[in-house]
Amino acid sequence: MSGEVLINLTPMETRVALVENGVLQEALIERSRRRGIVGNIYKGRVVRVLPGMQAAFVDIGLERAAFIHAHEVMPSGTPSDEQQTIGQLLHEGQSLVVQVTKDPIGTKGARLTTHLSIPSRYLVYMPDSPHHGVSQRIEDEGERERLKTLLDSSIAEQTLEVSGGFIVRTAAEGVGDEELAGDMHFLLRIWRKVAERKITAAPPSVIYDDLPLFMRTLRDVMRDDIEKVRIDSRENFIKLVEFAEEFMPYAVDRIEYYPGERPIFDLYSVEDEIQKALGRKVQLKSGGYLVIDPTEAMTTIDVNTGGYVGHRNLEETIFKTNLEAATAIARQLRLRNLGGIIIIDFIDMIEVEHQRQVLRVLEKALERDHAKTKCTGVTELGLVQLTRKRTRESLEQTLCEACSTCGGRGTLKTPETVCYEIFREILREERAYSPETYMVLASQPVVDRLLDEESAAVADLETFINKTIRFQVEQHYSQEQYDIVLM
Repeated sequence: MSGEVLINLTPMETRVALVENGVLQEALIERSRRRGIVGNIYKGRVVRVLPGMQAAFVDIGLERAAFIHAHEVMPSGTPSDEQQTIGQLLHEGQSLVVQVTKDPIGTKGARLTTHLSIPSRYLVYMPDSPHHGVSQRIEDEGERERLKTLLDSSIAEQTLEVSGGFIVRTAAEGVGDEELAGDMHFLLRIWRKVAERKITAAPPSVIYDDLPLFMRTLRDVMRDDIEKVRIDSRENFIKLVEFAEEFMPYAVDRIEYYPGERPIFDLYSVEDEIQKALGRKVQLKSGGYLVIDPTEAMTTIDVNTGGYVGHRNLEETIFKTNLEAATAIARQLRLRNLGGIIIIDFIDMIEVEHQRQVLRVLEKALERDHAKTKCTGVTELGLVQLTRKRTRESLEQTLCEACSTCGGRGTLKTPETVCYEIFREILREERAYSPETYMVLASQPVVDRLLDEESAAVADLETFINKTIRFQVEQHYSQEQYDIVLM
């Protein structure tokens, strides 16, 4: 599988597209005024302790106070019988060094932890943990042992003091001792600066800021199958090459400045794919389709055969549609950055082996997802449920806001419904105030209905209240909006 990374930079926005086999798989967007803060370390101040929730709010200098749970304050591995309450751990006004684990999403503030970690290309440094380990995604036991040995030797050879633990990342598979030792030295240098700022900084303030998106992408996404990293900003191309020369020399030759007149995101129709990813419906090549509905609590995905009728029998048609849907769903989860609980309603399959194969295809497709996913299998109702770790806003949350007309419902009241609301409101006003006449201000569709289909009802209402009702179109009113003026 071959891949490319496309980076589009403007003063206001950084956009990154990960393309595999010519198809967009991930789109990352970071705006200068809303830059992601996951991984940043702050010196904050506790502003409120919530004993009932075993949590606290911490001011780290953002618009909304951030949230931290008691288990994120206690040292890792604390036995259950020795765990303390949030009131014993924190008090209002206390200074606290914390790291952001989840960006502010919607109305929720950022999520925090006191268990600090700093990532590099091959390692994650945990200054407060004595444990060393290797990523579980590296499954080969021989390779795991080799990396453990390299890790131990790199620690022994360090000239800087090593007082924490290291986790070897998946990207370290196959690397040598020089790369690992170089990463370790880099992380220890960073931590020395952070440790100094922990003491001198006044809360609330940032004491460690993670790399900008285009550099983080190179650090976290670069694999052997990434053939090119194309960037359309010469200034940042130079920065990216300098970063690679110091920390990822093998990747320097793959970084390419793109000076073309054609926008870089047009190379693989990235713009079109992003627009499609904002819609509910996803067409499958077979003629079937997915319907994706994100909600506050979870995301539901419904699979339909659509126009696909197959060539053999119904069960085979359903099976092939579900197989194609499984691959498409894994891609959509990455592309839309959907997280939390995800419920998939595949088309019902009679054969158990077909169910197993569809589940295997889904799990295989999810293996390439950098976000942690866990599939719990098929429920009693025939639904597939999985969880995907969410650390930042989804693509839709980044690019869109709730519709001002429907308030995010996705539907509008019909003109008929609004007409009957107006009738009821006039009756209420008549009982309360009994004016001489009424003027109804409403949208064009509502007024049209009042003067046409509902004209008999209007006449009956005028007779009942013995008053005249007049109507006026307000072009800027939405279909649900109306006013009744008492005259």
